[in-house]
Amino acid sequence: MSFLRHVGKHGDRKVAVVFREVPNEEHMCLVVYTQLLNQDIHDPLMSCIEGDIGQNSDELANALNRQFTRAGNPILQVLHAEGMLKKVRTEDIIMTPQPNTQIRLDELNKILRDMKAGEDATRKLAEADASMGLQDPADVRRRKEEALIGDKERAMPTMGTNVPAGGLTDDALAADFTAQAQRMEAEAKGLLAESKRLMAEAKKLTPTKAKVTKPKATTKRTTKKVAVK
Repeated sequence: MSFLRHVGKHGDRKVAVVFREVPNEEHMCLVVYTQLLNQDIHDPLMSCIEGDIGQNSDELANALNRQFTRAGNPILQVLHAEGMLKKVRTEDIIMTPQPNTQIRLDELNKILRDMKAGEDATRKLAEADASMGLQDPADVRRRKEEALIGDKERAMPTMGTNVPAGGLTDDALAADFTAQAQRMEAEAKGLLAESKRLMAEAKKLTPTKAKVTKPKATTKRTTKKVAVK
């Protein structure tokens, strides 16, 4: 695979970045040292990272929570229960998405945040252009609510969404639903691809049953006695 998300190094040790940022601690992340894992966890974890499910997930944790070890337990829960998740500074993690490509995790997180902010700004600019300078009171109120939400999120980042007292507008809800539907569609495609791969592996592991030849049934002949006069 030419480009691989969620993999990097901490010093000279390979890591999988499970959470790019710790809630309320943007300078910290949670990683697992892949070389310390036993094969029952390591192999399914790497298959998850390299598969569509892992590559389509913004956070590796979301994918690992739906993938299982060879013993049948969710990988994320096992890593947490066994104390394999380690909190490390993002500036100390070097992401290696390609053999000749390196970037610090804190720099990558900033780029991703700026991209998200740019997408929001582009959408709001398009809405303003569509209004052609006409200020609809309802549109003005909605934009103020969205700006208020954005200011609160930038001031105090959380894992959830801050909702103003008046509630979100239909447009904001529709945009949120669309984003959720797109994420669900990407995850569904990943699950389907993983299902096909597992079915193919299962066929390889299932031995071909030899045909058993049943013996032909013999017809019993009956001999009639002829009376002699």
